[in-house]
Amino acid sequence: MGLTDLLSKYGSQYFQALLTTWRLTAVSFAGAFLIGILITVARVSPIRPLRIFGDIYVQIFRNIPGAALLILLVYALPYLQIVLPYDVCVTTATVLIPSAFCSEHLMSGMNTISPGQIEAARALGLTFLQMIRRIIIPQALRSSVLPMTNLLVATMLTTSLASQVPMRPRDLTGIVSYINTHDTGGVMAFVISAALYCLTALVIGKIGSLVDRKVRILR
Repeated sequence: MGLTDLLSKYGSQYFQALLTTWRLTAVSFAGAFLIGILITVARVSPIRPLRIFGDIYVQIFRNIPGAALLILLVYALPYLQIVLPYDVCVTTATVLIPSAFCSEHLMSGMNTISPGQIEAARALGLTFLQMIRRIIIPQALRSSVLPMTNLLVATMLTTSLASQVPMRPRDLTGIVSYINTHDTGGVMAFVISAALYCLTALVIGKIGSLVDRKVRILR
């Protein structure tokens, strides 16, 4: 089946799959970003158990394969009498893994902050949370725009895990499996999805570069 035939027959489904991928990416990245900030705060906290918890969290979810985590959520949790919808399982997997990398990027951003600023904040009597909110996190975010942009692209690619479960509506990888199961899409079905992934990644990269130039801290 050629490009024209595929688009004429499945064009609307490809568009729906693209929207599904965008939705999963946005929700997953937002969740990963918030959890990543919380884990980062825990990792630099003066409370030792929180630091240990944060480090263990990052080590676990940074090193577990996405497919393995999804299998645990979909097939292992029912043995504990916990049954989650497929979309919740996919979203959970695509939040937990990127959140660990988000924390690593923020930690790297924190390393760019001058120790003198922390000492000055302590001299002014700022508490730990005040330093985190007013000094550390804002600068760490400004220093990690490009790594966060790459993380957003990686999160988008991670949403392809949705193709491993019968989720509706399908994502860009799932629509390829559907087409090749019900028709003869061949390689061209993959090419269309790959092109849509690439175009989305290029747009994300361009926006990330523009944001980085706006907020970059010149030292």
